[in-house]
Amino acid sequence: MELGAVLEAVAGRGGGAEAVEQALGRYNEENRAVFRFDPADEEKRKKLCEEILNILEKDTKTSCQVACLEALRILSRDKKVLVPVTTKKNMQILMRLAKLDTVEDSLERVSEYSVIVEALKCLCNIIFNSAIAQKLSLELNLAAMLCNLLKKCKDQQFVDDIKCFDLRLLFLLSLLHTDIRSQLRQELQGVQVLTQALESSLCVRWTEEYKAAEDHDRAPLSLQETDCAIEALKALFNVTLDSWNVHSENESHQFRYMAAILRHCLLTSGPTEDKTEELHSNAINLLSNVPVSCLDVLISPSCQEETDIKYNGMNMGAIQILLDFMEKRIDKGSSYREGLTPVLSLLTECCRTHRNIRKFIKAQVLPPLRDVSNRPEVGTTVRNKLVRLMTHVDLGVKQIAAEFLFVLCKERVDTLLKYTGYGNAAGLLAARGLLAGGRGDHWYSDDEDTDTEEYKSAKPNINLITGHLEEPMPNPMDEMTEEQKEYEAMKLVNMFDKLSRCQWTSALQVSLNFQHWD
Repeated sequence: MELGAVLEAVAGRGGGAEAVEQALGRYNEENRAVFRFDPADEEKRKKLCEEILNILEKDTKTSCQVACLEALRILSRDKKVLVPVTTKKNMQILMRLAKLDTVEDSLERVSEYSVIVEALKCLCNIIFNSAIAQKLSLELNLAAMLCNLLKKCKDQQFVDDIKCFDLRLLFLLSLLHTDIRSQLRQELQGVQVLTQALESSLCVRWTEEYKAAEDHDRAPLSLQETDCAIEALKALFNVTLDSWNVHSENESHQFRYMAAILRHCLLTSGPTEDKTEELHSNAINLLSNVPVSCLDVLISPSCQEETDIKYNGMNMGAIQILLDFMEKRIDKGSSYREGLTPVLSLLTECCRTHRNIRKFIKAQVLPPLRDVSNRPEVGTTVRNKLVRLMTHVDLGVKQIAAEFLFVLCKERVDTLLKYTGYGNAAGLLAARGLLAGGRGDHWYSDDEDTDTEEYKSAKPNINLITGHLEEPMPNPMDEMTEEQKEYEAMKLVNMFDKLSRCQWTSALQVSLNFQHWD
């Protein structure tokens, strides 16, 4: 439908409310997948935004409101037409339609859900595309209203879409405006509110403090539940930035509670493999913000009836998920900095602080050496893949890969060289000033590493630079005659003589130069 005809209908020159709804319905259908607009129609689109907001200001029927909001959502994809939209009055209209302007009103009328969802979608687009709208959000206290709406969603049914876009809007606000991020963290108890939203999205059931029930036969999360959980994880990541220093017992409890939910999240699957990976990726990003002292809840004492992976009496199911995720990201072979470094960094800190986690991961990644016939970087094991990353072109990637292996070796240079070879480890050792050997600054337990009999027998012939077994090189003089040996010996004498005379000549020249300057 031609934009001019739509504008006429919306402006009231083409019929009543039904004509408006019909015209906008056709426009929405035709432009549902449009993200680039004709610059020639820019003024018309601005005018259409104004007329739509004039209609939304009035009390119109639900279906007309939905059509108007859908059109405004499509139009708000274009940053250039947002000037008439980003006023305090118009923002308040959208906030009212999203049920953000009242505390008492409950989400009871099912017919209003579509209006609330579309209004929230519009706000997401407008705030993402407009710096003015971001400033107005702080002035209008939008973050506090979103938190209140989130609380109303807690015990209501059929509100997953509302909850999802509420969380997405909180994510955008905390991403784009640092003051709102601080407000959420300090004034609005954003960490607690968002953690509760995450908990309800994942349907967590507690068996004891910091331990959720594990139902191995439970169906995967629905698409809506997964999307809500992902949005909550992203918003929490922004709000918990710079949270390494925990100063109070209450903060420690909050982060341990969050880590327990994230453990449950890692053991949960989504409706598809891609959604599961996205869910776990965001959980790992958030775990990177949790103080490392609170990460002990990722493992728990293992019960007799549990069938999960165990180590030293502890349930290591979540740690195994992290290891599998890391290997999968390595195998992808691209986007290492964004996709791999968060999980490597998380595992490194876990291993540095928690002994049981380090010992379990070392048994998986650096098992006792038996076959040393190949170079450490050659092969398909996790160790081989990580050693290859130690010489990656991306400095950040190779540093975190080397650091991870170094921590698994309890920061002992001789142990690291045994598993990687001197050539692969040289970069890390040079950066730490350990080229001559020794160990790092962190203290680890004194449990001894044991070598296999195969490694002990091969050790004298292992090349320390390459880290693998090399066959002894044949002596070239074994097949020479006495005359050939004498010839080679004289040749070597002549070379030494020539070298010594060159050095004497150079020293004389230097002496003469000094005399000249004197």
